[in-house]
Amino acid sequence: MTALRSLAYQLYLYTASAIITLGALPLLVLPRRFTGAGIRFWSRVQLWGAAHITGVRYEIRGQENLPDGPCLIASKHQSMWDTIFWAVAAKDPAIVLKQELTYIPLYGWYALKAGMISINRGSGPSAIRKLVRQGRRAVAEGRPIVIFPEGSRMAPGAPPAYKPGAAALYTHLDIPCVPVALNSGLYWARRAMKRQPGTIVVQILPPIEPGLKRRDFMAKLEGAIEPATQKLVEEAQQTLSYRD
Repeated sequence: MTALRSLAYQLYLYTASAIITLGALPLLVLPRRFTGAGIRFWSRVQLWGAAHITGVRYEIRGQENLPDGPCLIASKHQSMWDTIFWAVAAKDPAIVLKQELTYIPLYGWYALKAGMISINRGSGPSAIRKLVRQGRRAVAEGRPIVIFPEGSRMAPGAPPAYKPGAAALYTHLDIPCVPVALNSGLYWARRAMKRQPGTIVVQILPPIEPGLKRRDFMAKLEGAIEPATQKLVEEAQQTLSYRD
């Protein structure tokens, strides 16, 4: 049954995406906020489908830790679900994504128009400079920035591999950083179609105030996210084992 529901959701995802992205093309000639609203609508449609077709729902803990106004949201990244979620959970976010994604027809057009932050991870120091420059623009617009500090999706339990992007934004933008733990990878597979029914937990942790040195910040960020993520993964595994 899980396999059938997962397949049904994939069909739903592709069909809904085709209808919405083609129907929303006129938004590309309107001001940026309209494209951002279109992305949020698409994300809500996908989250609704995940809940009602596959049984994948979500719970947010620590919502009070997310400040109003510009901040750096540093989120654990285990699944494509995370990007869909943050397009809805954060107010008009500037999400950091791989530059290659902006080359995808329609998807890339909307991402660029909505003011998402693209980064070429292979271009070294110039990539960091571009990241900071785009980050400053987002902060000037009063938007939160969402970054996945490890740069790519990591399977639950995989050793952490934090990249320098989050530290660069934190040290140059002088805004608080909000660490986020989650366990989405147990329900929404990283490189597979399977969607496991259950409740993804997103835990928003207390902000790290600006002013720390880079090394201290990275230690505090990883020290906040990793134990909290492990706890959420273990909590979910107990539920899944009990169900089995």
